[in-house]
Amino acid sequence: MKFKGYLKMFVMSMVLTTMLAFAGSVGAADLPGKGVTVQPARATWTTGFFLEALYSRALSELGYDVRPPKDLSNPIFYQAVTQGDVDYWANGWFPLHDAQLPENFNEKAAKAGFVAKGGALQGYLADKDMCEKLDITSLEDFKREEVKEAFDDNGDGKADLVACPPGWGCEKAIAKHMKAYGLSEHVNLIKAGYSASMADAVARADAGKPVFFYTWTPNWTVFKLRPGEDVLWLNAPHDVGDKNTDASGIQGAATDPIKMGFIPNDINVVANMDFLENNPAAAKLFKVMSVPIDAIFAQNNKMFEGENKQRDIERHVDEFIADNQEEWNSWLEAAKAAQ
Repeated sequence: MKFKGYLKMFVMSMVLTTMLAFAGSVGAADLPGKGVTVQPARATWTTGFFLEALYSRALSELGYDVRPPKDLSNPIFYQAVTQGDVDYWANGWFPLHDAQLPENFNEKAAKAGFVAKGGALQGYLADKDMCEKLDITSLEDFKREEVKEAFDDNGDGKADLVACPPGWGCEKAIAKHMKAYGLSEHVNLIKAGYSASMADAVARADAGKPVFFYTWTPNWTVFKLRPGEDVLWLNAPHDVGDKNTDASGIQGAATDPIKMGFIPNDINVVANMDFLENNPAAAKLFKVMSVPIDAIFAQNNKMFEGENKQRDIERHVDEFIADNQEEWNSWLEAAKAAQ
């Protein structure tokens, strides 16, 4: 009797195991990305790595085989995505990147969704105490000898501005500003690696030295050097081009209203058109998924504090999903329903 009982339990166990395995295989087969390989790209600025990891994780949970991202500069990415060499990235900044799009962009690729709509500020900031001491409210003030001297760290007679590395969209924008405002002879642009240059700026600020830099939000920089407490957003002397960059209610602005010099940007997913048409689940995901600015800001600061390895970024993704599980699930379900 005992043998028959054991045999019955064994058979039931095997049946249950088979049923679970079958159910799992059916579930995997039902995922819309099953059998599809995806090649993402990501920007060369480290504060964009988190966004790539988030979107790649979501695609993976939809069954896609997501390859490691290719790190590409802006112009190279936009060329590559139109050619189909990469499928997408979550690091498009518009209108900042508009000038870097190839002529056939609208035929071959698309802005496929908003990562963060209208929440990305850009501008120039300087040490608050020095601004108040020397009555600095605008970039125009950096033509004054006493202002240049205060912000001259290398002794060349020019104010030192932490700018953007070659190939970044902001590098061209800053160069255009320097020319339009007549500042080329008054301001030295530091174009080395941005994170390292800003780390040096933070160290100088901690040592009580004035700093002058370009930045954008979301970014860890405005956590370490807080607008309104440590630094102030400065006015651009005038708009360059036909875009109105006036803004009101900006925390830490030297004046209110302020002319930022840059209009607020959207952060977009940009994807190859064929990829979107052949993968409706991915296209739907890109449309419905977004990331709060505060979440990006907080993660970027963790990276600055030393949590900057890929395993750290993946852990940050885990934490984001856990904190936003209901919304995360709704994005995946909407994508699955688009098959």
